[in-house]
Amino acid sequence: MNDHLIALALKEDIGSGDITTQSTIPKATIIDGVFLAKQKGIVAGLEVVQRVFALRDTKIQFHQKVPDGTNINKHAIVATVHGPAWSILSSERVALNFLQRMSGIASRTRKFVNAVKGTRAIILDTRKTAPGLRYFDKWAVRLGGGQNHRFGLFDMVLIKDNHIVSCGSIRRAIDAVRKKTNVPIEVEVTTTDQLKEAVDLKPDRIMLDNMNFRAIKNAVRFVADRVPIEVSGGINLQTVRSIAKTGVQYISIGSLTHSAKALDISLEIVEE
Repeated sequence: MNDHLIALALKEDIGSGDITTQSTIPKATIIDGVFLAKQKGIVAGLEVVQRVFALRDTKIQFHQKVPDGTNINKHAIVATVHGPAWSILSSERVALNFLQRMSGIASRTRKFVNAVKGTRAIILDTRKTAPGLRYFDKWAVRLGGGQNHRFGLFDMVLIKDNHIVSCGSIRRAIDAVRKKTNVPIEVEVTTTDQLKEAVDLKPDRIMLDNMNFRAIKNAVRFVADRVPIEVSGGINLQTVRSIAKTGVQYISIGSLTHSAKALDISLEIVEE
């Protein structure tokens, strides 16, 4: 758990104090609340919510009603909370921001995972995450049933078009990498000529970037499992299954994290 990022989020929102809560509610007030789903989807981030409350006030009692990654229906109660009103209400928005965003990402990911069921294709995320929130965004993808691509620039080599242009060729780029490191190498290609060059050099993976459906089919036939293939670029729920059925091993989708709509979940205070 990344407590540092959670603490930053609390500091950002609370600042010098929650003047509304502190002005309207006696300090000794104890409240109970329920986290209520306003729409169906995959709940993700309940463990993060627990840490939000724990970092805010150890007197807060938070109880999950379902595990993260559960498919929930509208009106489902996913968690309860009990404790000091000042502490709960001042951390409510941070808790919900994490929970709604992560649940939205997990829900969108699950739709893509379900769409390719029965094929060998694995749904991957990308680095197109909210700045500072990558840890949580990629966690949500896993809870939705997808897998993480590289976490950052440090754990895998991905030779993209700008690297190829700057270096001079795919061969030069791969040779240079192999002289400096033994981490996995992926190469992005956009043309048949680049694909042929890349296959001969035997990288760990080849990414077909923004290729049309016919080009993808031809590429899978040509490579013939000599190198794992990943497809990326403009993939949506209407096209992902057709792409998966070509036999590619991976499909990476930026919209899992950059365009996921937050799942509507609210914190409702229970009246005495």
